[in-house]
Amino acid sequence: MHNLFKRAILALLVICVVAGVAPAAPKYKWSFAQPWTRPVADKGYQLFCDKVKEYTNGDIEITLHSNGLLGTHDESLHGVRDGSIEIATLSPYVNLVPGGMMNWMPWTVSTFDEARIAYAYPDGILFKVMQVAWNEVGVQMLFSCAQGAYGLGNNQRPLKHPDDLKNLKMRVSSSLASVRCLGNMGSGTGMTMETIPWAEVYNALARGVVDGCWSMWPSLVEERHAEVLKHYTHGLLNWDANNVVINKELWDSLDPKYQEAIYKAGAEAEQYLNDLYEAEEQNYIKTLQKDYPNLTITWLTDEEKAVWREKANMAAIWEELCDPWLDKHWPGQKMGEKIRAELDAVRVQAAAKKK
Repeated sequence: MHNLFKRAILALLVICVVAGVAPAAPKYKWSFAQPWTRPVADKGYQLFCDKVKEYTNGDIEITLHSNGLLGTHDESLHGVRDGSIEIATLSPYVNLVPGGMMNWMPWTVSTFDEARIAYAYPDGILFKVMQVAWNEVGVQMLFSCAQGAYGLGNNQRPLKHPDDLKNLKMRVSSSLASVRCLGNMGSGTGMTMETIPWAEVYNALARGVVDGCWSMWPSLVEERHAEVLKHYTHGLLNWDANNVVINKELWDSLDPKYQEAIYKAGAEAEQYLNDLYEAEEQNYIKTLQKDYPNLTITWLTDEEKAVWREKANMAAIWEELCDPWLDKHWPGQKMGEKIRAELDAVRVQAAAKKK
């Protein structure tokens, strides 16, 4: 029966060729900009592209351009906003996306189980709030790629207590909430901070421009941060989550059936990436222990993390950075309190799954 079916399909293709009927061309051909070198993430992005083609019956064809082939991070964002690039995976830095700090406030999401709930389309609290943040700059959010929790690396000493940040020069980005958090944790220690683009972190560490940075398991291996760091403490600061977005004008012009298909593909890609990166964590750790014996990995107890978290003073950072933006979009609704309460519920829900 299987061979008969194959022969029937082949015969149909021959008839189409003879009759001059070519396969239908895609209605849309889009580019997907990936500004970083992240081979694990690329697997999820390619799955998304494949699923969009499948769920739209070939009407939408997306080509993934990895390793910054379409430009830097900021160039990719500008490309999506002006429509010269249809889709990109981006970090919502607040200098580019005013509400971007909501994507990865420190000391909120801290595990993949929590991320699976908080970032999920359509009901995840962080998905909903980031959709508003991206819409504000003319972009539509589709799904997220979470690589895991950040830690702090440096070339001077292991970091077990905030006092160990003494006199370090730490690289930071435009993720203002993380900058405020690190600044609070290092207050009174003489620590200073230097804003350096992510793509230049390796060279800045190698040349001694900075003593340390925040990083994570995938970046230590794939972006070779472990080559230029001597110490790494895991589980401090925030949760990594890049957002995959599309030009909003293009999105609004699409037939709802295509929007539904794209969201479906994005939801599947997001959960695939969560599973993939969670499974890869142990491989990253094994690689670091095997190939980078000069890198000291420090693990903190819950009690030790609590000291860092208390000094971070996140309540003040939410009040300073988040509440003004939230009040602008949800006036009088005390959204900051509601979001924090929902994230607390997410942590309880995720913890219950472990039992």
